[in-house]
Amino acid sequence: MDKNLTSNRQINSSKKESTRSITYRLPEKLVSELETESTQRGISQNVLVRQILEKYVQWDRFSSKIGMIPVPKGILEALGGELDGKDIDEIITLMFPMIKDTVLFIKGGYDLERCIETLEDYMRASGMNSDHRVEGDMHIFLIQHDLGLKWSVFTEQLLSQVFHNFLPEKELTFQTTDNTVILSVSLGSDFNEHNYHN
Repeated sequence: MDKNLTSNRQINSSKKESTRSITYRLPEKLVSELETESTQRGISQNVLVRQILEKYVQWDRFSSKIGMIPVPKGILEALGGELDGKDIDEIITLMFPMIKDTVLFIKGGYDLERCIETLEDYMRASGMNSDHRVEGDMHIFLIQHDLGLKWSVFTEQLLSQVFHNFLPEKELTFQTTDNTVILSVSLGSDFNEHNYHN
């Protein structure tokens, strides 16, 4: 990959967000846990609390409403080893209407931008590494799931379905390993999944 990609990451907001100071009364034990966690991570308590609240606002508050349940990574790895091509096709066929409903519920509309942003929110909440880099008109989406080759095949097919749903003629280029999927697609230099209008 071109080393220039790292300097052209897509970010959630192109303008500085305004902030406001507030005060909450919290149990002493909770404050102590937050202090310990922020020290271990090498970040301020303010940054930690902001990360926690952002995760809640972007994903956690919706997860039970849309029927999401946490599944241990080891179970997904084990299940992935048993999947064949037909199983993957069936899962994607079942999932695709649910993805549309989820995007509509969380983002208030359904388009490529909202769909990508929802997938990014899910990956962040699940602890998966993902990144979106831009080089001219090319957009490179990287997903590192660490679940094995069958889940890479699943991820590649799911992304193909999402993009072809909105852009049926668009050429998609994938690089896939046992634990990582990289999608390259020309979307134009002004495409930004965080910039949509209701």
